[in-house]
Amino acid sequence: MLFGKLILQTAQRDAAGRTYQHMDMESIEALNLALENYEGTLIFVSHDREFVSSLATRIIELDATGVIDFSGTYDEYLRSRGYV
Repeated sequence: MLFGKLILQTAQRDAAGRTYQHMDMESIEALNLALENYEGTLIFVSHDREFVSSLATRIIELDATGVIDFSGTYDEYLRSRGYV
């Protein structure tokens, strides 16, 4: 939980994405809970679909044709793009 508190106190830093893969399950769950309760804006990039699904409410995808700005959950985004 201390790690989650540190992340929230220094929201401008990119510490979560860099160390997330080295955390145990209890720490990951504590971080997710802390981020879910955070009232500010989170901008993150992650390869972990479960992490993205648990937090994302807006998806911005950059590809060769431009920018896709989708308001909704990650699962809704995947359905809207025909990926699932």
